[in-house]
Amino acid sequence: MWRSWLVCFGFGLEMTTHHEVRSFLPIPSAPISTYQHPGLELFMNPNTKAKAKTKNPNTNASSTNPANSTGQSRLFVGIDIAADTATAAWITSNSQMGTGTGTGTGTGTGTGTGTGTGTQAHSQSTTPTKPLTFDQTPAGFALLMNKLRASGVAAQDSLVVLEATSTYWIVLASTLHEAGYQVSVVNPAQAHHFAKALLKRAKTDKLDALTLAALAQALQPPPWTPPPVIYHELQQRLALRDSLLNMRGQVRNQLHALQHNLVVIPSVHAQMQELIQSLEEQIHRVEAELKTVIQNDAEWGQAIARLQSIKGIGLLTASWLVVSTLNFSSCPNVSSLCSYMGLAPMPRQSGSSVRGRASIGHSGKGRGRRALYMATLSAARYNPPIRAFYQRLRAAGKPEKVARCAAARKMLVIAWAIAKQGTKFDPTYQPQPASAAQPKLAAAGRS
Repeated sequence: MWRSWLVCFGFGLEMTTHHEVRSFLPIPSAPISTYQHPGLELFMNPNTKAKAKTKNPNTNASSTNPANSTGQSRLFVGIDIAADTATAAWITSNSQMGTGTGTGTGTGTGTGTGTGTGTQAHSQSTTPTKPLTFDQTPAGFALLMNKLRASGVAAQDSLVVLEATSTYWIVLASTLHEAGYQVSVVNPAQAHHFAKALLKRAKTDKLDALTLAALAQALQPPPWTPPPVIYHELQQRLALRDSLLNMRGQVRNQLHALQHNLVVIPSVHAQMQELIQSLEEQIHRVEAELKTVIQNDAEWGQAIARLQSIKGIGLLTASWLVVSTLNFSSCPNVSSLCSYMGLAPMPRQSGSSVRGRASIGHSGKGRGRRALYMATLSAARYNPPIRAFYQRLRAAGKPEKVARCAAARKMLVIAWAIAKQGTKFDPTYQPQPASAAQPKLAAAGRS
């Protein structure tokens, strides 16, 4: 009995160790869709892989021509971020381009012969480097870039992937971007599920850096560009205003509870009133600074002014919209923008047993979504298109919150159109039928 238990335990331990080691191997840099079984390479037996690489005797010997092969190196870097330190690991990939010719015959309803030439990319990955831990200081950043330069790959041919961990990543990402590196900042959920797809169970800073390097090589996420200065000017003041409002609410609640005490100390009561007054003065000061910053920036100021033409959207809501969407430049179309803001219902269905109700969940830009939702309280009463849309949903039996979320999405679509067309909101606008637009297009073509 104990022998069988030991054998089972040893087999399980061997499987775990083999899996953990194999899961750190680099993923081929070609798109995943080009592989019949993505990820299978991670778990193949070395002998099996050797057999798979054996030349087929039926293949034409001239199918590859080494003389026409060229190589281009790419460096894929993963960096795990913490408050004071960061850990980096990287993989060097050599993409070989080969050309070849071949002949073939086929039978079916007819017979034929043909010749052709083709080009194919082959990826050869080196073993991931030993992870490097460095301080989040200028000296630590210089150490990292020296190590990356020592790999022999130019900065513009390197892709660095970081997780958006709080605000710890911003300085490092900006420093690498200024040095010429391609930097991609991914959602931590994406990195988490990528590790789960590789069946990784252990978690350390070094393992996370290796996982991010493999993610960079497999997915090659789009590069990140630092936002303009106006973004920081608005975002930090809007966040400060929210914090001041929360603090004022807390002190007001404490003062209310103090007034119902059996004994109220006059000095304590007076200090709490002074604190509330001080917070209100700071709120007014921040709001005045916001108006000044908006007036001093032509592009973002005009965008905010156009958004305020929508009834229900004021200065603060418009400011949150342009900050959350980087002035409507963060998404390529309005559908992706609705998902980005967390206003797209996500279905939950599978087979015949799972019939979940679609919901917007809690993902996306929460602060911008909340600003739009609160704007519907006014727009559902005073904005004609939004009011008609909201009342139609309520008449159809939709719950109030569902109708308001749908109204918030409609307002976002209107805001997108206004931002892209550079016009103010027209409540009487009606979409032009395609049949009426066609003669105008034909006339314009003749002219």
